[in-house]
Amino acid sequence: MSTALVLGVLTAAAGAPDSRGMFRIGVLNEAWSASHPTVDGLKAGLKDVGLVEGRDVAFDIRFTEGKTDAMPAAALALVQAGMNVIVTNQEAATLAARAVTSQVPIVFTGVGDPVGAAVVANLAQPGANVTGISSLQSELVAKRLQLLKTLAPAVRRVWLIYYGADLGTTSMIGKALEVAPRLGLELVPRGVLDVRALQRVLGEIRRGDGVLAPEGSGLDIPLAVLDRSLALRVPAVFATALWVGHGGLLSYGPDAYAEGMQAATLVIKIMKGVPPQDLPVEGADRIDLAVNLKTSELLGLTVPRKILLRADAFRR
Repeated sequence: MSTALVLGVLTAAAGAPDSRGMFRIGVLNEAWSASHPTVDGLKAGLKDVGLVEGRDVAFDIRFTEGKTDAMPAAALALVQAGMNVIVTNQEAATLAARAVTSQVPIVFTGVGDPVGAAVVANLAQPGANVTGISSLQSELVAKRLQLLKTLAPAVRRVWLIYYGADLGTTSMIGKALEVAPRLGLELVPRGVLDVRALQRVLGEIRRGDGVLAPEGSGLDIPLAVLDRSLALRVPAVFATALWVGHGGLLSYGPDAYAEGMQAATLVIKIMKGVPPQDLPVEGADRIDLAVNLKTSELLGLTVPRKILLRADAFRR
């Protein structure tokens, strides 16, 4: 696909390029820097089809350093700056963008349950101006629990700690409650809305328990779970390998960079004039398993061969 072809078929629905002939892509997330893996993947996916940053596409990246309440203003700023498309990461950013525009196409990543979170009407026909990549949180929770039980068979009670304002957690919790008894686990779901509540729940965890830290917006829950799990030496399962690289025991979930590349294919279709409501929501293509061998030793756990053969292993 040539650059001229892509830029030559822009429609009013997506807006015209700026005065320099560049397609304007806004990015909104809670990251702590502009170089989030989904953003890097997005840029790589566009570059793969010959779209060069600074020549064909221009980025306006807004990151709120973990502050969910800063999302609405950042989303509005992107709309007012005249973006042709806005790419979001996770539920809070997506809902913030959706609340301030019904015209600018929105492509999301990292939303666990797009229908449950009221991001789209349904997956096949998302409707309105929103489409994107689901991180399959509900679909993957059973496997996360199974991996936890395989790696730490003595665990009987598992805490599922999530941000209570995330609307898309309901289906995931239901699936986890259904699966846990079949694995010999007692699941304890706890939604938290502020740091004080999060600390109270973390204080209830005991040696011998396990923890599930799903993806989600707000409160830096995975970081808090990581610190508590290492201090108490309890096994924890995360949604992305990022936390395993920082010392978490195990993760099973989408690769953020690959999600960004997958989102790029949707952005390119929008650039060619396809309305976002005509682009079905896709599930994340690449699901990774990662395990930290140093942490498994710290917790006195032996990593089964069937996990080692499949996983990316970290030794930090």
